[in-house]
Amino acid sequence: MWLSLLLFLLLPGPLPVAGMEDAAFPHLGESSQPPPRACPPRCSCPRVDTVDCDGLDLRVFPDNITRAAQHLSLQNNQLQELPYNELSRLSGLRTLNLHNNLISSEGLPDEAFESLTQLQHIYVAHNKLSVAPQFLPRSLRVADLAANQVMEIFPLTFGEKPALRSVYLHNNQLSNAGLPPDAFRGSEAVTTLSLSNNRFSYLPPSLPPSLERLHLQNNLISKVPRGALSRQTQLRELYLQHNQLTDSGLDATTFSKLHSLEYLDLSHNQLTTVPAGLPRTLAILHLGRNRIRQVEAARLHGARGLRYLLLQHNQLGSSGLPAGALRPLRGLHTLHLYGNGLDRVPLALPRRLRALVLPHNHVATLGARDLAATPGLMELNLAYNRLTSARVHHRAFRRLRTLRSLDLAGNQLTRLPMGLPTGLHTLRLQRNQLRMLEPEPLTGLDQLQELSLAHNRLRVGDIGPGTWHELQALQMLDLSHNELSFVPPDLPEALEELHLEGNRIGHVGPEAFLSTPRLRALFLRANRLHMTSIAAEAFLGLPNLRVVDTAGNPEQVLIQLPPTTPRGPRAGGP
Repeated sequence: MWLSLLLFLLLPGPLPVAGMEDAAFPHLGESSQPPPRACPPRCSCPRVDTVDCDGLDLRVFPDNITRAAQHLSLQNNQLQELPYNELSRLSGLRTLNLHNNLISSEGLPDEAFESLTQLQHIYVAHNKLSVAPQFLPRSLRVADLAANQVMEIFPLTFGEKPALRSVYLHNNQLSNAGLPPDAFRGSEAVTTLSLSNNRFSYLPPSLPPSLERLHLQNNLISKVPRGALSRQTQLRELYLQHNQLTDSGLDATTFSKLHSLEYLDLSHNQLTTVPAGLPRTLAILHLGRNRIRQVEAARLHGARGLRYLLLQHNQLGSSGLPAGALRPLRGLHTLHLYGNGLDRVPLALPRRLRALVLPHNHVATLGARDLAATPGLMELNLAYNRLTSARVHHRAFRRLRTLRSLDLAGNQLTRLPMGLPTGLHTLRLQRNQLRMLEPEPLTGLDQLQELSLAHNRLRVGDIGPGTWHELQALQMLDLSHNELSFVPPDLPEALEELHLEGNRIGHVGPEAFLSTPRLRALFLRANRLHMTSIAAEAFLGLPNLRVVDTAGNPEQVLIQLPPTTPRGPRAGGP
């Protein structure tokens, strides 16, 4: 009692109680903790300069935004307008994200940006703007107005912006009339300009000379005016696919000044010849889905650095690629000719070619020397042509020592080709008319990892003894949709995935998978299996088995996997 009285007399005021320190001594709370920062309701303010109000379904611009804000995100809301008085006081803003709202041009007043003298990034994509803001700050670096309804740009929207680097205007309704000639005057640092999915009828002139990437795909462009690209010497990527370009819409000077161009996409147009004046720096030329009937060597002399040439879905017939037409392209890596009318492999292809893609043509013969000029091929795709076994020479693949992938699917082969390259990793022969498998064509294929023989006419009796012995690295074997009545014996030991669906298998014996202890996935769908068709011991030696698909058989087959196997999908449904 005396001690309590002494404390009472000595202390200037009452003792604080736990949890009431700030209430009793407000000055102590102020010194030990920073004052709370103003943050709009439901928003988050992870830093003093950042306000994040994403995805809150806001219909009104939030108040109480700190003047110190430099990064304000309001994307994915329901805003229809920006109040001038609220925005103008945020003079320190550097990033303003309004992506995916309902803002119209009337709701985005030009004077709102007059005080934002430090703004560097503005994102107004996916709104309802019909015209671009007449004025944006000089400090701007990135402007994204994509996916609106913009029909008009003004001289000071993007002009006089010395720091501007990227402008995105794709998916709008811009025509040539809506883009003034001086739209980028004074903006000499723009490297990326996206104008795709608009309504341009010709390539706009007076584009920034600093451009490195120009997107104009999906427009109505039928012409590139002479000199329109004469100043773009730094341009590296040019996208003009899905337009209405014809031969008369280009001339020999259209691309000749583009001394840095590496990627040119002219696919999905109406060209009948390879454009002239292609620059030496070009690495990828996409000419697919045009009307090209013939490739002339003279048109490719300038593009000697070309690595990838894509000519799929044109009208190249038997004389479409005359011998030596591609000889200037000494460094060509990939030639894509899908869906033309070629009746043989083009002669005198570049020696360093690594990938020849020729599916869906009319190739009916493969001679002994047809591929001799390309010993470095690693991928050869001749799927869905008209090859027959009698017209594939037994030495056709002799020179292809580096070939890793061979696709002969969808032809009319009745037996495996002879002389297959021993370095193959993938061999596709599905959808042919194979009636037999013999060991000899597979001799030496000890690196083969994937073999597809689906949709043929194979029976177990047509598979010769020892056929699989050479395939010591085979991991995936597809024998689906043949005429097999049981699981073929002596399958490769390394096998991990086995497709047997769509056959006539009615029984799986206890020794069916003794030779394949690494099997992980087994597909027996749509056979003739019943509940008692599969021996209980069939899967005992398969500790890695994860998937067994037996759906689509006459009866639902339930598979009991070994107890040491981790449980996964066990059997298909009825």
